[in-house]
Amino acid sequence: MAFTKEESEDLKMAFIKEESEDFKIEETFSVKQEETEEQTGMMLLKMESQVLNEKEDKDHEDLNEEKSFSCSQTKKTSTLKRGQKTGTRTFTCSQCGKRFNLHGDLKRHMRVHTGEKPFTCQQCGKSFTHKGNLKVHMRIHTGEKPHTCQQCGKSFTEKWNLKIHMRTHTGEKPFTCQQCGKSFTEHEKYKVHMRIHTGEKPFTCQQCGKSFSGKGHLKGHMKIHTGEKPFTCQQCGKGFPGKGNLNRHMRVHTGETPFICQQCGKTFTQNESLKVHMRIHIGEKPFTCKLCGKDFTDKGNIKVHMRIHTGEKPFICQQCGKSFTFKVSLNCHMRIH
Repeated sequence: MAFTKEESEDLKMAFIKEESEDFKIEETFSVKQEETEEQTGMMLLKMESQVLNEKEDKDHEDLNEEKSFSCSQTKKTSTLKRGQKTGTRTFTCSQCGKRFNLHGDLKRHMRVHTGEKPFTCQQCGKSFTHKGNLKVHMRIHTGEKPHTCQQCGKSFTEKWNLKIHMRTHTGEKPFTCQQCGKSFTEHEKYKVHMRIHTGEKPFTCQQCGKSFSGKGHLKGHMKIHTGEKPFTCQQCGKGFPGKGNLNRHMRVHTGETPFICQQCGKTFTQNESLKVHMRIHIGEKPFTCKLCGKDFTDKGNIKVHMRIHTGEKPFICQQCGKSFTFKVSLNCHMRIH
């Protein structure tokens, strides 16, 4: 079929227009598709970024948690260590309940219960629970007295002896009996004194069975059995078992009578004599004869009285051999000779 020039031109234009529109649609679709792909890519990139950010955030949180846990653990460990160093852990004795800060102190304390005395003096064989006690004891053998009173110059082997001695200068008597009001410089003397009120006599002589309230009293008593009299009067040569006995005896030579009765003014060389004398004023006669019921103010008087019942006559005249119940009777008899 033949076309005219004009129809050919129109047909050509129509084809170009249609092709152009197809291209335009295709281009638009292509652009839109590219935009969609770009948007999709952006979205994927954004999502990926978010995932990465979330992962980073989580990693960061995990790291912080790990750090926090680590710090917490470190702090806890540090506190525990500090607690072990500065804590108030104590060691308690299972037998008496006494507490100690150091295990070594408890270990040493246990020797009180076990009776263990591992430290022995090589010179006299005496044993001690603590090394320090042995060290102090050795001063008896060496004669060392490192603690000296600045007021009177008297020296002592132990510091606490000096401390107690100082109370003689200050007049301090911190231990007072609640029953009779008597005061003491030493707690040990106070304890011994309390046995007067309780009647306790825990120290017993193994030879005669006599009991005493204080260990020192038993020690002095034992010299009666041994006949030991290590303290001698320089004026008359008389011997005494204890230093206190010698000191009291010396008042016979000096004429000192420091104990005065507040009611009648009578004076005595010994406090015990004053105490016995005071019973005359108050009418107290605590010693009763079990055979005849007679009462006496002094134990010595009842002892003398008992000779009447036993027939004992211990005082013998050296010239004629006659015996007497009382010393005063012998003295009277001696005037005959």
